[in-house]
Amino acid sequence: MKWFLNFFRIVFIATFGVFLIFGCSQKKVAPTQEPSGVQNQLPIDKKDERLIAPQIKDEPKKIPPQQTEIMEKEIIKAQPGIMEAKIRELQSSLKDVYFDYDRYDIKEEAKGIIRELAQLMQKNKDIKVIIEGHCDERGTNEYNLGLGDKRANAVKNYLMSLGIPSKRIETVSYGEEKPVCRESTEACWSKNRRAHFVLIGDK
Repeated sequence: MKWFLNFFRIVFIATFGVFLIFGCSQKKVAPTQEPSGVQNQLPIDKKDERLIAPQIKDEPKKIPPQQTEIMEKEIIKAQPGIMEAKIRELQSSLKDVYFDYDRYDIKEEAKGIIRELAQLMQKNKDIKVIIEGHCDERGTNEYNLGLGDKRANAVKNYLMSLGIPSKRIETVSYGEEKPVCRESTEACWSKNRRAHFVLIGDK
C-alpha cells in the first residue's frame, strides 16, 4: 500500500511540473507603455537650448560716418561699373567756363560754375577733376598751348581757394587742337575759348 502512495505522489508531482512549464511558456508579457504625453520627451537638460532660452533680437549696429565712407569707397573700387555710372551722372551736370579773347582771368559768371564744381567735389570725396584749357584758332600752336595752360591753372587756383586740395585737381592744355566749333566767326571762336571739366575716380 505504501509503495502505491509513493508512486502516486511521484506521478502527481511530475504531472503538476509539466503543467506549470507549458502554462508559463504560453503567457505573453505585455510591453510596458509610457503614459500619453511622456513619449519622446527628453530631460530638461537635453532639450534644444533654442526652445528654452528666450529669443533675443539683435539690435542694428550703428556704423560711424567715417567707416561708412570707407566702406562705400571699397565697394566702388570692387565694382568699377558703379563708379563709371556715378561719374557719368555727375559729369552731365557740369558746365564749361569761357574766357575773353587772349585772356585767362576768371569772369564773374564763371565763378558760379566753379563754385558748383567745388560743392560737387566736397560731397563726393572719391572723385578728381581734370581741367582742360582750350583756345580758338587764332595765334600759333605754341602760343595757344601756353594760353590754354594759363586758363586751366587759373580755374585750378580758384577751385583751390574754395577748399579743394590740389591733389584732386589735374590740368592739361590742348590749345587749339580740340575745337567744339570750326567756323571762323567770333560766335564760334567764343565757344572754343574755354576750360572743360572731366571727372575721374580718385584711386
